[in-house]
Amino acid sequence: MSTLYADAPLAASVDSRLLAAVVPLAVLSLAFVVYCLVDVYRTEVRYLPKWAWALICLASVPMGGIVYLIVGRDSK
Repeated sequence: MSTLYADAPLAASVDSRLLAAVVPLAVLSLAFVVYCLVDVYRTEVRYLPKWAWALICLASVPMGGIVYLIVGRDSK
């Protein structure tokens, strides 16, 4: 048997810990992008057309959504 797989349980635990940290962040990021896109669709926007704000929200997560919520949303 090769010693290549001697640390396999350790590698599996590192992968599971990494997934446990990354998956919630990915879910939160996806939820934030979906919220911003729904908000772009439903409300009036300022400075740019809606398609541009949607593109900004998708291209730069989470900064695009934050910029949209601060600058692009019309506060009526």
